[in-house]
Amino acid sequence: MPSTSTVDRPSNVSEALARGRLGVPSVIFFVLSAAAPLTVVAGVVTTGYGVIGVTGIPLAFLVVAAVLALFSVGYVAMSRRVENAGAFYAYISRGLGRPAGVGAAWVALIAYNALQVGLYGTIGVAAEPVLDRIFGGHPHWSIVALVAWALVGLLGLLRVDINGLVLAALLVAEIVVVLIFDLGQLGNPAGGEVSFAGFSPDNLFVPGVGAVLVLAILGFVGFESAVVFSEESKDPKRTVPLATYLSVAIVAALYALSSWTMTVAVGPDKIVAEAGEQSVGLIFNLAGAQLGDTAVTIGQVLFLTSLLAAMISFHNTTARYTFALGRERVLPAVFGQTSPRTGSPRAASLAQSALGLLVILLYTVNGWDPVVKLFFWVGTSGGFGVLLLIATTSVAVIAYFARFGGDETLWRRAIAPGLATIALVVIIWLAVSNFANLLGVAPDSTLRWALPAVYPVAAALGVAWALLLRNNRPDTYARIGLGAASAAAAVRSGEQQATTPTAAEVSR
Repeated sequence: MPSTSTVDRPSNVSEALARGRLGVPSVIFFVLSAAAPLTVVAGVVTTGYGVIGVTGIPLAFLVVAAVLALFSVGYVAMSRRVENAGAFYAYISRGLGRPAGVGAAWVALIAYNALQVGLYGTIGVAAEPVLDRIFGGHPHWSIVALVAWALVGLLGLLRVDINGLVLAALLVAEIVVVLIFDLGQLGNPAGGEVSFAGFSPDNLFVPGVGAVLVLAILGFVGFESAVVFSEESKDPKRTVPLATYLSVAIVAALYALSSWTMTVAVGPDKIVAEAGEQSVGLIFNLAGAQLGDTAVTIGQVLFLTSLLAAMISFHNTTARYTFALGRERVLPAVFGQTSPRTGSPRAASLAQSALGLLVILLYTVNGWDPVVKLFFWVGTSGGFGVLLLIATTSVAVIAYFARFGGDETLWRRAIAPGLATIALVVIIWLAVSNFANLLGVAPDSTLRWALPAVYPVAAALGVAWALLLRNNRPDTYARIGLGAASAAAAVRSGEQQATTPTAAEVSR
């Protein structure tokens, strides 16, 4: 059998993603599109001001960025040794053992699918003002959602670099408009004075700080996905670290600036009331007053494309997690196959599309509120799942370097991830304590416990599945966390034995 090439075209029956298609800019576009800058600025920031009532959101973004930068130190150090589209799943498998890795994989599938399908609940609302201006009316939200679903599903089957080009066009326009809005707000300060109250610790560390920090974390979700595309990167040892650090820095600067200029334009003493009253419309109303109706129309169109870009990014991320699990036989093998023509994870992408269609139809038939009960509840819960994965991965990085050593400095292998772990555990505790505030439900609502409880239950079931594999299918168990090497090992052995692990490895 000829050796597998690392050029664009994979074999007819491939368990490897197409290599060498993504450079640093393309990976950053995927990451920042998942972060959805205009969606966060228009939606998450105004929610934080209006619902939670804390005015220190600009500082919250900087605090969270510092924590994630600490986490990234160990994360990218490990990325130089573990190249796997499963990212968190692979890292936790290698650091904390295969059962923990499979448990994390089940959490990741739920979290990323929740983030992706949750966006279908709000795109119809985002399209309303645009369609009203053009046609004088708008269809039911589900029609818009189905159009977006079809487009995302189609792109998910194409080459990953084509997706990157689409995201690049959407994202650049989106960021430019956000910056123009920021300049307009900064140039028209309330009362004629520019206030820096949003950066004061006294306005952040107040009751409700936990909910604000979790909202800030939600704004960064997607930064970790640079590792998901490592197998398709031209130079992963360079691309992943650069894309990760640059993404955290860009997101932090953009969100801190935008959330601050909003307080400058409205006034720190009025931002809570105005955001509570106008909600998502606040940033567009400010733009209309300062820049004119044309700027508002452009902003509303890009708000719509911001959601679409996030859908595309999360779809690709989710499909690659599913692919990684199928390739290692933790999920059925069909999910581990890629398209011979495009190199995309075809079956995994189709499965994600099927789930999205099912959710849209379910909410439509039952008449459930797509914004509150799909976008907000499901999306927020997905972000919390990613937070759990980040914290667990931080522990796994420490364990990995403690076990296998390497030439990394003490700072990279222990101190930075250790500090990040402590900070992340505190944020998780605050998130659980403030989950009712995050969902906007009563403190005694069962949802405040039921939604976060999904993840430990999923993790426990994943661990149980891994233990069953260890006892009943040891060859499959041995492949967990190996990534592309898993497929290569299976080919060499004719699918009879993936690898010959050491006794210590099999026991983990």
